[in-house]
Amino acid sequence: MAKIIHSMIRVLNEERSVAFYRDCFDLQVAERLDFDGFTLIYLSNEETGTELELTVNKDRTEPYELGDGYGHVAFSVPDVDALHARLTDAGHAPRKLVDFAPGGEVIARFFFIKDPDGYEIEVLQRGGRYL
Repeated sequence: MAKIIHSMIRVLNEERSVAFYRDCFDLQVAERLDFDGFTLIYLSNEETGTELELTVNKDRTEPYELGDGYGHVAFSVPDVDALHARLTDAGHAPRKLVDFAPGGEVIARFFFIKDPDGYEIEVLQRGGRYL
């Protein structure tokens, strides 16, 4: 069975966004992953297992316009390979499976698929931080 785990939005200013979500919704930084071109900040609270992922693109200097910032809903599943195969066989056209290994170690195995309205959905192998 699938379980929603996070939704992502792009933000221009990390400090301002973290402060806003902390002050308004009591979301705290659960993890911060810093890479060359971007930073991922996972926010959560004790009320829910679902997180909000803030993505800060380091080369971005202009605010995002509505519709300009990419986002997605994410689900974790116990067997991402089996689900990918089933969705492919059913004609839903999931994109390719990806092993995300920025430092040489795989930290996520996932694929994306679009819903009928074109919204992006990330499907991750359950494990690690993606339970």
